[in-house]
Amino acid sequence: MLRILGRASSINVRKVLWTCAELQIPFEREEWGSGFKSTQTPEFLALNPCAMVPVIQDGDFTLWESNTIIRYLASRYGGAAIYPADPITRARVDQWIDWQASELNRSWSYPLMALVRKSPDYQDSAALAAGCRDWSRNMQILDRQLHKTGAYVSGDTFSLADIPIGLSVNRWFETPLAHPEFAAVRAYYDRLNLREGYRLYGRNGTP
Repeated sequence: MLRILGRASSINVRKVLWTCAELQIPFEREEWGSGFKSTQTPEFLALNPCAMVPVIQDGDFTLWESNTIIRYLASRYGGAAIYPADPITRARVDQWIDWQASELNRSWSYPLMALVRKSPDYQDSAALAAGCRDWSRNMQILDRQLHKTGAYVSGDTFSLADIPIGLSVNRWFETPLAHPEFAAVRAYYDRLNLREGYRLYGRNGTP
């Protein structure tokens, strides 16, 4: 049985949970992270020296870093339909997974801390405005891509890339800021909601 360590409200843990739902992988989950078991304990640090969730244990194999985990699960558990073996098709999926981590994820950092978590360290109005502009710019990039494909991020069928991107779209709509009208993103959000895995894990927890 796959063991998942991490709180279900974490966006990165939800990537793993949604992937398991898509691939029908049975799992057991343990609550680790903020508000639950501390990731600073020697027990957890032995599994992930970065003290971050999620961590998985698949038999005697331990793995951390959410995007690496979902790629592993798709490769290990018959996920060719969403993570194709063909190098070109897979590369198109990978580029959007990596874009989410390196560009989109970074752009929401300040707005999330200021508007959702209401951290007193993130209340500079100029920095917040800049963060919102950057986040909107990245969402416009996504909107253009979805206009191009007409369906999903990397093409006309659902892929592994739609898991981190779909969770990011949920975060966008759940954060209280002015949202430019991106029709393709809105249609994509509605389309994802038809998937059981997204209904279970994509729109749960806190943004």
